[in-house]
Amino acid sequence: MALLEVKNVKKIYTARFGAVKVRALDNVNFSVEEGEYVAIMGESGSGKTTLLNILASLDKATSGQVLLKGKDLAAVRSKELCAFRRDHLGFIFQDFNLLDTLNLRDNIFLPLVLAGEDYKEMEKRIQPLAKRLEIQDLLDKYPYEVSGGQKQRAAACRALITNPDLVLADEPTGALDSRASGKLLGLLEEVNREGQTILMVTHSIQAASHAGRVLFIKDGSVFHQIYKGERSYDAMYRMISDTLTVLQTEPVRQKEAIG
Repeated sequence: MALLEVKNVKKIYTARFGAVKVRALDNVNFSVEEGEYVAIMGESGSGKTTLLNILASLDKATSGQVLLKGKDLAAVRSKELCAFRRDHLGFIFQDFNLLDTLNLRDNIFLPLVLAGEDYKEMEKRIQPLAKRLEIQDLLDKYPYEVSGGQKQRAAACRALITNPDLVLADEPTGALDSRASGKLLGLLEEVNREGQTILMVTHSIQAASHAGRVLFIKDGSVFHQIYKGERSYDAMYRMISDTLTVLQTEPVRQKEAIG
């Protein structure tokens, strides 16, 4: 059984005053196997951010199902959603989402604190991760005292420390320079090889080239997908670039307005 299953997902937004309804996602279907590294690409307005929000249980589909380990996210009660996300999902955001009032250690510990984890267990978990991410000497510093790349590595540490079933990454390299991006992408590839399942939304061909599979979203639907297989990074980069060129030259279908 797949770790994540997306079945016939549609999302319809009602415009102001309810006069017009806009279809943002249209019958999206795909699955993610345990241990996969999947990237989702698409132009602005294609629906990929809406899809990510639904997968993160931050929004609900109008129809269709999203199953994580066989559990329908729509069936999780509102008061249980925060705990469900904390127990099953890890998040890496483009803008880091670190609290300036907490040092990096306490930012990383936050999901474990909310889960009631023992402090000794938290320390046990953070040390190998922090060393691997090269932030072991920065844990007592505050977010405003470190670089963007260091903040993003702290955010990655926070996402991984709970041992989540699925890591969701939203444009994780968007705010980083090329050197910091390379370090983060190398880390994600490394933890994926060790079995961590990752789903990443990105505009970056460089970032997507590290994934094992790339899904392309256009006009709210899955337009195409490619698998890396035994291809090199450079070959994958070229394939993604070629596919995006086709994607951009296809006729644009206006978001469907429903009466």
